Amino acid sequence: MTERLGLKSWATGALVLAAVAACGNSDADPPPPPDVPSTSPSTPMSSAPTSASPTTPSEAATASATAAMRNYFAVVDETRSDLASDLTRLKAVAISTQLSAVNALLRRQRDAGQRQVGTTAINDLTVQSVNLDNSAPDAGRAPAVVIDVCWDVSEVDVLDERGKSIVGPDRPDTGWTRYTVANYDYAADPSGGWRVATGQDLKRTPCAAS
Repeated sequence: MTERLGLKSWATGALVLAAVAACGNSDADPPPPPDVPSTSPSTPMSSAPTSASPTTPSEAATASATAAMRNYFAVVDETRSDLASDLTRLKAVAISTQLSAVNALLRRQRDAGQRQVGTTAINDLTVQSVNLDNSAPDAGRAPAVVIDVCWDVSEVDVLDERGKSIVGPDRPDTGWTRYTVANYDYAADPSGGWRVATGQDLKRTPCAAS
């Protein structure tokens, strides 16, 4: 798989398939990806939550998972920008295959002396489904919220060890990725246990750059 110079790849689902086998994480085996219902991207369940306080478990999960999704982008941006930052921070925002994938990518980039400048924007975020089945978290049946994100890297650059940009002129600045945000600790921490578990690119018309 081509990484497109490391700018887009960390956000994509394609990276999950390519990077998991290469990840040298010595931790215990991560939990399996959660089981989620399939939904059509053309019929979203809801858009990003409003400022109103959630009144149902589904609304609360939506609000918590959306906040976790935004935090994921922020933490990955920060760890890609600072080569001295602690990669264990990723465990606070990612889990399962997504954690393995983003860990593998960042380690490869650090070995090459590459770093990010600028931050990723979320131009659109739509919740596609909410599944609060917590019957067997160890087997992948854990609460999960599926979120479609249109990310924007038009203000992001990647520099090599000499400080030279390695971004090609044909880089796409925006694209859609469908993420699954799961909570394997839902019984103990229904609001704070959400982590990005998987990601898969979508073949959709890119949203407008910010």
